[in-house]
Amino acid sequence: MTGQDPTVVQIDTGKPHSARMYDWYLGGKDNYPVDEAMGRQMLALDPRVPVMARVNRAFMHRATRWLAQQGVRQFLDIGTGIPTEPNLHQIAQQAAPEARVVYCDNDPIVLAHTAALLRSTPEGATEYLQADVRDPDAIIAGARRVLDLGRPVALSLVALLHFISDEDGAHELVTRLLGELPSGSYLMMTHATADFTPEESAAATEKLKAAGVTLALRSREEFSRFFDGLDLVEPGVEIVHKWHPELGEPVPGQDDGVIPGYGAVALKR
Repeated sequence: MTGQDPTVVQIDTGKPHSARMYDWYLGGKDNYPVDEAMGRQMLALDPRVPVMARVNRAFMHRATRWLAQQGVRQFLDIGTGIPTEPNLHQIAQQAAPEARVVYCDNDPIVLAHTAALLRSTPEGATEYLQADVRDPDAIIAGARRVLDLGRPVALSLVALLHFISDEDGAHELVTRLLGELPSGSYLMMTHATADFTPEESAAATEKLKAAGVTLALRSREEFSRFFDGLDLVEPGVEIVHKWHPELGEPVPGQDDGVIPGYGAVALKR
């Protein structure tokens, strides 16, 4: 464990938080009226938002399963969110019981659920870090306590970077994190886009901005830039639910038009 007391958390319920909104979209109970209120505003703009959340979750399952099949045994999942089973470590350890997983999030409510995140197999390990993606040094230092950064690591940034603008250093953060990982490591990401719903997306961005939440939607080309210098796994940058659908189960509602988000996995040589 990290030494942090999960019974003592300071939760700001005065404004919505992306992790708690995500929990509400998934039908969870660990959110507050402010999160539900903003979630309902998002649904009014695009009723497929809960499907988007489930599609992102399903991508994480498929990509984790694929990575474990490639022999990856270490995972660093940033922007973990409130636990919803199966969690990443459960998928990884089904394929490889010895897999080691470090979770990281900045919402104190996730800290309160560390027991669910830390149920590792005896052969493997899981750990939780309370840290913000904008503090990569703290994340790397914490990850080193559990992961061997001399061996390949899968860096998971699922449904995270659309909350960090270029001005806040989104690309620099990815470069910094990947720079600590050796050859043979992977980057797995999903990202929301305005490519298919420009008017609704613009309205959503403004509503969230008014509530203190940054939404930095990126085009396919802009999302692809995060993978510069890496070898994209086939089929490359793809609509989230079209990335290796054979590795998982379809999400109800995902075929009702294009789900506005991209996903990809890439190898660091």
